[in-house]
Amino acid sequence: MSRSEQAERLGEDERVAGASVVIIGGGVTGLSTAFWLADAGVDVLVLERGVAGWEASGRNGGGCTHPQSPLFNEEQRLWPMMDQILGYPTEFQPKRIRMALSPQQFELYSRSVRNSQQQGFEVDALDAKEVRDLVPLAGDTVYAGHLYHFGGHANPHRTVQAYAWALADRGGRLRQHVAVTGFTTAGDRVTGVQTDKGIFSCDHVLIAAGPQTGRLAGLLDVAIPLRTARAEMIVTEPLPLMPIGGTDGAGLYGRQTLRGNLAYGGGPHEWVETEEMPTANRPSTPLAGNIAQRVAQLFPKAAHAKVIRSWAGIIENTPDGRPVLDQPEPWANLTVATMSGVGFGLSPATGRALMQLIMHGQCDFADLSTLRLERFAELEPDWDALQGWLPREVAAV
Repeated sequence: MSRSEQAERLGEDERVAGASVVIIGGGVTGLSTAFWLADAGVDVLVLERGVAGWEASGRNGGGCTHPQSPLFNEEQRLWPMMDQILGYPTEFQPKRIRMALSPQQFELYSRSVRNSQQQGFEVDALDAKEVRDLVPLAGDTVYAGHLYHFGGHANPHRTVQAYAWALADRGGRLRQHVAVTGFTTAGDRVTGVQTDKGIFSCDHVLIAAGPQTGRLAGLLDVAIPLRTARAEMIVTEPLPLMPIGGTDGAGLYGRQTLRGNLAYGGGPHEWVETEEMPTANRPSTPLAGNIAQRVAQLFPKAAHAKVIRSWAGIIENTPDGRPVLDQPEPWANLTVATMSGVGFGLSPATGRALMQLIMHGQCDFADLSTLRLERFAELEPDWDALQGWLPREVAAV
Protein backbone atom coordinates (compact mmCIF):
# COMPACT_ATOMS: atom_id res chain seq x y z
CA MET A 1 0.00 0.00 0.00
CA SER A 2 1.39 3.41 -0.97
CA ARG A 3 1.65 6.31 1.49
CA SER A 4 -1.11 8.17 -0.36
CA GLU A 5 -3.41 5.12 -0.09
CA GLN A 6 -2.62 4.85 3.61
CA ALA A 7 -3.43 8.54 4.08
CA GLU A 8 -6.82 8.05 2.45
CA ARG A 9 -7.66 5.46 5.11
CA LEU A 10 -6.85 7.82 7.99
CA GLY A 11 -9.38 10.11 9.62
CA GLU A 12 -9.05 13.79 8.76
CA ASP A 13 -7.79 14.61 12.26
CA GLU A 14 -5.01 12.02 11.97
CA ARG A 15 -3.82 12.71 8.42
CA VAL A 16 -0.23 13.98 8.51
CA ALA A 17 2.62 13.95 6.03
CA GLY A 18 4.82 10.88 6.17
CA ALA A 19 8.10 10.18 4.42
CA SER A 20 9.93 7.44 2.59
CA VAL A 21 12.06 6.93 5.70
CA VAL A 22 10.81 7.90 9.16
CA ILE A 23 13.48 8.04 11.85
CA ILE A 24 12.46 7.92 15.49
CA GLY A 25 14.98 9.83 17.60
CA GLY A 26 16.54 13.25 17.12
CA GLY A 27 19.91 12.51 18.70
CA VAL A 28 23.19 12.35 16.80
CA THR A 29 22.57 8.85 15.45
CA GLY A 30 19.13 9.68 14.06
CA LEU A 31 20.19 13.09 12.75
CA SER A 32 23.38 11.79 11.15
CA THR A 33 21.48 8.99 9.42
CA ALA A 34 18.85 11.46 8.25
CA PHE A 35 21.55 13.75 6.88
CA TRP A 36 23.23 10.98 4.88
CA LEU A 37 19.86 9.81 3.54
CA ALA A 38 18.80 13.32 2.55
CA ASP A 39 22.21 13.88 0.97
CA ALA A 40 21.52 10.78 -1.15
CA GLY A 41 18.18 12.22 -2.25
CA VAL A 42 15.92 10.19 0.06
CA ASP A 43 12.74 11.73 1.49
CA VAL A 44 13.37 11.54 5.25
CA LEU A 45 11.57 12.70 8.39
CA VAL A 46 12.96 12.69 11.95
CA LEU A 47 10.51 12.51 14.86
CA GLU A 48 11.82 13.66 18.26
CA ARG A 49 9.72 13.51 21.42
CA GLY A 50 11.49 16.52 22.94
CA VAL A 51 14.20 18.83 21.61
CA ALA A 52 16.78 17.48 19.18
CA GLY A 53 20.01 16.59 20.95
CA TRP A 54 18.55 17.37 24.37
CA GLU A 55 19.43 13.93 25.75
CA ALA A 56 22.95 12.46 25.94
CA SER A 57 23.77 13.51 22.35
CA GLY A 58 24.32 17.05 23.60
CA ARG A 59 25.58 16.02 27.03
CA ASN A 60 28.77 14.02 26.63
CA GLY A 61 32.53 14.38 26.53
CA GLY A 62 32.72 14.92 22.77
CA GLY A 63 35.32 12.20 22.18
CA CYS A 64 35.86 10.90 18.63
CA THR A 65 38.18 7.95 19.25
CA HIS A 66 36.74 4.40 19.29
CA PRO A 67 39.36 1.88 18.10
CA GLN A 68 37.30 -1.04 19.44
CA SER A 69 34.50 -0.41 16.93
CA PRO A 70 34.19 -1.90 13.42
CA LEU A 71 33.26 1.67 12.39
CA PHE A 72 36.56 3.08 13.70
CA ASN A 73 38.30 3.56 10.36
CA GLU A 74 35.33 5.39 8.90
CA GLU A 75 35.00 7.47 12.08
CA GLN A 76 38.61 8.58 11.67
CA ARG A 77 38.23 9.26 7.95
CA LEU A 78 35.13 11.40 8.31
CA TRP A 79 35.63 13.57 11.39
CA PRO A 80 38.33 15.86 9.92
CA MET A 81 35.97 16.56 7.00
CA MET A 82 32.67 16.96 8.85
CA ASP A 83 32.67 20.78 8.97
CA GLN A 84 33.09 20.85 5.20
CA ILE A 85 30.60 18.02 4.59
CA LEU A 86 27.89 19.53 6.78
CA GLY A 87 28.63 23.16 6.01
CA TYR A 88 28.51 24.11 9.69
CA PRO A 89 31.07 24.02 12.53
CA THR A 90 31.38 21.04 14.86
CA GLU A 91 34.51 22.49 16.56
CA PHE A 92 36.35 19.26 15.84
CA GLN A 93 39.93 19.29 17.16
CA PRO A 94 42.39 16.50 16.21
CA LYS A 95 44.64 14.37 18.40
CA ARG A 96 44.14 13.16 21.94
CA ILE A 97 46.20 12.44 25.05
CA ARG A 98 45.47 9.80 27.65
CA MET A 99 47.25 10.34 30.95
CA ALA A 100 48.10 7.58 33.43
CA LEU A 101 48.53 8.32 37.12
CA SER A 102 50.17 4.94 37.87
CA PRO A 103 52.07 2.14 36.12
CA GLN A 104 48.93 0.00 36.31
CA GLN A 105 46.86 2.61 34.48
CA PHE A 106 49.59 3.00 31.86
CA GLU A 107 49.57 -0.74 31.15
CA LEU A 108 45.77 -0.81 31.03
CA TYR A 109 45.68 2.02 28.48
CA SER A 110 48.45 0.35 26.47
CA ARG A 111 45.97 -2.34 25.42
CA SER A 112 43.97 0.24 23.48
CA VAL A 113 47.22 1.62 22.07
CA ARG A 114 48.20 -1.79 20.69
CA ASN A 115 44.73 -2.17 19.16
CA SER A 116 45.07 1.19 17.41
CA GLN A 117 48.59 0.48 16.19
CA GLN A 118 47.53 -2.87 14.76
CA GLN A 119 45.00 -0.95 12.68
CA GLY A 120 47.73 1.35 11.35
CA PHE A 121 47.25 4.39 13.57
CA GLU A 122 50.16 6.26 15.16
CA VAL A 123 50.51 6.53 18.94
CA ASP A 124 53.49 7.92 20.89
CA ALA A 125 54.38 6.95 24.45
CA LEU A 126 55.09 10.01 26.61
CA ASP A 127 57.02 10.33 29.85
CA ALA A 128 55.74 12.53 32.67
CA LYS A 129 57.54 15.66 31.50
CA GLU A 130 56.34 15.27 27.92
CA VAL A 131 52.78 14.93 29.21
CA ARG A 132 53.09 18.10 31.30
CA ASP A 133 54.48 20.01 28.31
CA LEU A 134 51.35 19.18 26.31
CA VAL A 135 48.95 19.29 29.26
CA PRO A 136 50.10 22.21 31.45
CA LEU A 137 47.24 21.68 33.91
CA ALA A 138 48.65 18.26 34.81
CA GLY A 139 50.86 18.03 37.88
CA ASP A 140 53.43 15.83 39.54
CA THR A 141 50.84 13.08 39.96
CA VAL A 142 51.09 12.10 36.30
CA TYR A 143 53.10 8.94 35.64
CA ALA A 144 53.14 8.81 31.83
CA GLY A 145 50.78 8.97 28.88
CA HIS A 146 50.07 8.38 25.22
CA LEU A 147 49.63 10.85 22.39
CA TYR A 148 47.15 9.66 19.78
CA HIS A 149 47.88 11.16 16.36
CA PHE A 150 44.25 10.54 15.38
CA GLY A 151 40.86 10.85 16.99
CA GLY A 152 40.12 14.07 18.79
CA HIS A 153 37.00 15.74 20.08
CA ALA A 154 34.14 17.99 18.99
CA ASN A 155 31.45 20.13 20.58
CA PRO A 156 28.31 18.00 21.07
CA HIS A 157 25.91 20.96 20.97
CA ARG A 158 27.48 22.42 17.84
CA THR A 159 27.53 19.01 16.17
CA VAL A 160 23.84 18.30 16.82
CA GLN A 161 23.03 21.74 15.45
CA ALA A 162 25.21 21.14 12.38
CA TYR A 163 23.48 17.84 11.59
CA ALA A 164 20.03 19.41 11.94
CA TRP A 165 20.84 22.43 9.78
CA ALA A 166 22.58 20.32 7.12
CA LEU A 167 19.56 18.00 7.07
CA ALA A 168 17.22 20.94 6.46
CA ASP A 169 19.49 22.28 3.72
CA ARG A 170 19.03 19.00 1.86
CA GLY A 171 15.28 18.92 2.16
CA GLY A 172 15.03 16.60 5.16
CA ARG A 173 12.55 17.32 7.91
CA LEU A 174 12.76 17.32 11.70
CA ARG A 175 9.67 17.46 13.87
CA GLN A 176 10.23 18.04 17.57
CA HIS A 177 7.82 17.46 20.46
CA VAL A 178 6.25 14.46 18.72
CA ALA A 179 5.87 11.40 20.95
CA VAL A 180 5.69 7.98 19.28
CA THR A 181 2.94 5.77 20.72
CA GLY A 182 2.89 2.78 18.37
CA PHE A 183 2.99 1.49 14.81
CA THR A 184 0.65 0.38 12.07
CA THR A 185 1.64 -2.76 10.20
CA ALA A 186 0.61 -4.89 7.24
CA GLY A 187 2.13 -8.34 6.92
CA ASP A 188 5.88 -8.08 7.42
CA ARG A 189 5.98 -4.31 6.89
CA VAL A 190 5.65 -1.31 9.17
CA THR A 191 3.28 1.03 7.35
CA GLY A 192 3.07 3.93 9.76
CA VAL A 193 4.34 5.48 12.97
CA GLN A 194 1.61 6.38 15.44
CA THR A 195 2.20 9.54 17.47
CA ASP A 196 0.37 12.05 19.60
CA LYS A 197 0.26 14.23 16.46
CA GLY A 198 -1.22 11.58 14.17
CA ILE A 199 0.08 8.71 12.05
CA PHE A 200 3.13 9.24 9.84
CA SER A 201 3.16 6.84 6.89
CA CYS A 202 6.47 5.38 5.77
CA ASP A 203 8.29 2.97 3.50
CA HIS A 204 11.02 2.28 6.09
CA VAL A 205 11.42 2.95 9.81
CA LEU A 206 14.61 3.47 11.80
CA ILE A 207 14.31 3.34 15.58
CA ALA A 208 17.30 5.27 16.98
CA ALA A 209 15.70 6.69 20.10
CA GLY A 210 18.49 6.18 22.62
CA PRO A 211 17.09 4.90 25.93
CA GLN A 212 13.62 4.61 24.35
CA THR A 213 14.81 2.23 21.62
CA GLY A 214 14.14 -0.96 23.56
CA ARG A 215 10.62 0.04 24.54
CA LEU A 216 9.69 1.17 21.02
CA ALA A 217 11.18 -1.91 19.38
CA GLY A 218 9.24 -3.99 21.87
CA LEU A 219 6.00 -2.63 20.42
CA LEU A 220 6.99 -4.55 17.28
CA ASP A 221 7.96 -7.65 19.30
CA VAL A 222 11.67 -6.99 18.76
CA ALA A 223 13.62 -7.63 21.98
CA ILE A 224 16.66 -5.41 22.58
CA PRO A 225 18.31 -5.96 25.99
CA LEU A 226 19.03 -2.53 27.44
CA ARG A 227 19.48 -0.85 30.78
CA THR A 228 19.57 2.92 31.14
CA ALA A 229 21.73 5.13 33.32
CA ARG A 230 22.18 8.78 34.16
CA ALA A 231 25.64 9.91 33.03
CA GLU A 232 26.98 13.01 34.78
CA MET A 233 29.08 15.83 33.35
CA ILE A 234 30.60 18.92 34.98
CA VAL A 235 31.98 22.12 33.46
CA THR A 236 34.53 24.41 35.11
CA GLU A 237 35.16 28.10 34.64
CA PRO A 238 37.48 28.94 31.71
CA LEU A 239 41.18 28.15 32.15
CA PRO A 240 44.24 28.86 29.95
CA LEU A 241 44.06 26.84 26.75
CA MET A 242 46.32 23.79 26.57
CA PRO A 243 48.16 22.73 23.40
CA ILE A 244 45.94 19.63 23.20
CA GLY A 245 42.50 20.01 24.73
CA GLY A 246 41.40 16.41 24.28
CA THR A 247 42.85 14.79 27.39
CA ASP A 248 41.46 12.01 29.55
CA GLY A 249 42.51 9.38 32.05
CA ALA A 250 41.69 7.94 35.47
CA GLY A 251 38.28 6.82 34.20
CA LEU A 252 37.35 10.32 33.03
CA TYR A 253 36.45 11.46 29.54
CA GLY A 254 36.01 14.96 28.22
CA ARG A 255 37.72 17.93 26.68
CA GLN A 256 38.75 21.53 27.10
CA THR A 257 36.36 23.77 25.19
CA LEU A 258 37.51 26.55 22.89
CA ARG A 259 36.69 28.99 25.72
CA GLY A 260 38.93 27.07 28.10
CA ASN A 261 36.31 25.29 30.20
CA LEU A 262 37.02 21.73 31.31
CA ALA A 263 33.97 19.57 30.46
CA TYR A 264 34.29 16.10 32.00
CA GLY A 265 32.35 13.03 33.05
CA GLY A 266 32.93 9.37 33.72
CA GLY A 267 32.74 6.86 36.50
CA PRO A 268 29.85 5.17 38.26
CA HIS A 269 26.41 5.46 36.69
CA GLU A 270 23.10 5.86 38.44
CA TRP A 271 20.85 3.19 36.96
CA VAL A 272 17.36 4.54 36.34
CA GLU A 273 13.91 3.66 35.02
CA THR A 274 13.90 6.03 32.05
CA GLU A 275 10.21 5.80 31.25
CA GLU A 276 9.30 7.37 34.56
CA MET A 277 11.63 10.34 34.18
CA PRO A 278 10.82 13.74 32.64
CA THR A 279 12.51 14.78 29.42
CA ALA A 280 13.88 18.04 30.82
CA ASN A 281 15.31 19.61 33.96
CA ARG A 282 16.80 16.41 35.33
CA PRO A 283 18.66 17.24 38.54
CA SER A 284 22.29 16.30 38.93
CA THR A 285 23.19 13.62 41.43
CA PRO A 286 25.96 13.54 44.08
CA LEU A 287 28.09 11.77 41.47
CA ALA A 288 28.97 15.19 40.09
CA GLY A 289 30.99 15.87 43.24
CA ASN A 290 32.93 12.66 42.70
CA ILE A 291 33.70 13.70 39.12
CA ALA A 292 34.90 17.15 40.26
CA GLN A 293 37.24 15.54 42.79
CA ARG A 294 38.76 13.25 40.16
CA VAL A 295 39.14 16.09 37.65
CA ALA A 296 41.17 17.93 40.30
CA GLN A 297 43.34 14.81 40.71
CA LEU A 298 43.86 14.52 36.96
CA PHE A 299 44.56 18.25 36.57
CA PRO A 300 46.05 19.44 39.90
CA LYS A 301 46.80 22.90 38.49
CA ALA A 302 43.10 23.32 37.82
CA ALA A 303 42.01 22.22 41.30
CA HIS A 304 41.14 25.81 42.20
CA ALA A 305 38.71 26.18 39.28
CA LYS A 306 35.04 26.62 40.09
CA VAL A 307 32.46 24.21 38.71
CA ILE A 308 30.00 26.54 36.99
CA ARG A 309 27.44 23.98 35.80
CA SER A 310 26.64 20.30 35.62
CA TRP A 311 24.14 18.17 33.79
CA ALA A 312 22.92 14.62 33.38
CA GLY A 313 22.18 12.75 30.18
CA ILE A 314 20.43 9.40 29.97
CA ILE A 315 22.37 6.72 28.10
CA GLU A 316 21.39 3.19 27.15
CA ASN A 317 23.67 0.20 27.74
CA THR A 318 23.65 -3.22 26.08
CA PRO A 319 24.90 -6.25 28.09
CA ASP A 320 28.31 -6.22 26.36
CA GLY A 321 28.61 -2.45 26.05
CA ARG A 322 28.60 -2.57 22.25
CA PRO A 323 26.15 -0.98 19.82
CA VAL A 324 23.36 -2.72 17.98
CA LEU A 325 22.86 -1.98 14.28
CA ASP A 326 20.47 -4.48 12.79
CA GLN A 327 17.44 -5.17 10.61
CA PRO A 328 15.56 -7.69 12.75
CA GLU A 329 13.16 -10.33 11.51
CA PRO A 330 10.39 -10.65 10.61
CA TRP A 331 10.19 -7.05 9.47
CA ALA A 332 11.15 -6.23 5.89
CA ASN A 333 11.50 -2.48 6.43
CA LEU A 334 12.69 -1.95 10.00
CA THR A 335 16.16 -0.95 11.18
CA VAL A 336 17.16 -0.54 14.83
CA ALA A 337 20.16 1.28 16.26
CA THR A 338 21.32 1.67 19.83
CA MET A 339 24.85 2.87 20.55
CA SER A 340 25.40 1.90 24.20
CA GLY A 341 27.03 5.17 25.24
CA VAL A 342 29.37 5.72 22.26
CA GLY A 343 26.92 7.34 19.86
CA PHE A 344 28.43 10.80 19.58
CA GLY A 345 31.94 10.02 18.39
CA LEU A 346 30.85 7.30 15.99
CA SER A 347 27.91 9.31 14.62
CA PRO A 348 29.40 10.30 11.23
CA ALA A 349 30.26 6.67 10.48
CA THR A 350 27.15 5.21 12.13
CA GLY A 351 24.85 7.47 10.16
CA ARG A 352 26.52 6.55 6.90
CA ALA A 353 26.39 2.84 7.75
CA LEU A 354 22.69 3.04 8.61
CA MET A 355 22.01 4.96 5.41
CA GLN A 356 23.52 2.09 3.44
CA LEU A 357 21.62 -0.53 5.45
CA ILE A 358 18.34 1.27 4.78
CA MET A 359 19.01 1.89 1.10
CA HIS A 360 20.93 -1.25 0.14
CA GLY A 361 20.56 -3.76 2.97
CA GLN A 362 24.29 -3.83 3.69
CA CYS A 363 27.26 -1.64 4.57
CA ASP A 364 30.16 -1.61 2.11
CA PHE A 365 32.87 -0.12 4.34
CA ALA A 366 32.58 -2.07 7.62
CA ASP A 367 31.63 -5.55 8.81
CA LEU A 368 28.60 -5.01 11.06
CA SER A 369 28.02 -8.70 11.83
CA THR A 370 29.25 -8.36 15.42
CA LEU A 371 26.63 -5.65 16.05
CA ARG A 372 23.59 -7.82 15.32
CA LEU A 373 20.99 -8.72 17.91
CA GLU A 374 21.59 -12.44 17.42
CA ARG A 375 24.61 -12.24 19.71
CA PHE A 376 22.21 -12.01 22.66
CA ALA A 377 20.31 -15.19 21.77
CA GLU A 378 21.61 -17.09 24.83
CA LEU A 379 21.50 -14.14 27.24
CA GLU A 380 20.48 -14.89 30.83
CA PRO A 381 17.00 -13.51 31.64
CA ASP A 382 18.36 -11.67 34.69
CA TRP A 383 21.53 -10.40 33.01
CA ASP A 384 21.00 -6.88 34.33
CA ALA A 385 20.72 -8.06 37.95
CA LEU A 386 23.80 -10.25 37.53
CA GLN A 387 25.78 -7.18 36.44
CA GLY A 388 24.33 -4.96 39.17
CA TRP A 389 22.62 -2.72 36.65
CA LEU A 390 19.33 -2.22 38.47
CA PRO A 391 17.95 1.04 39.87
CA ARG A 392 18.25 1.18 43.65
CA GLU A 393 14.50 0.97 44.18
CA VAL A 394 14.31 -2.15 41.95
CA ALA A 395 17.40 -3.81 43.40
CA ALA A 396 16.01 -3.34 46.92
CA VAL A 397 12.83 -5.32 46.16
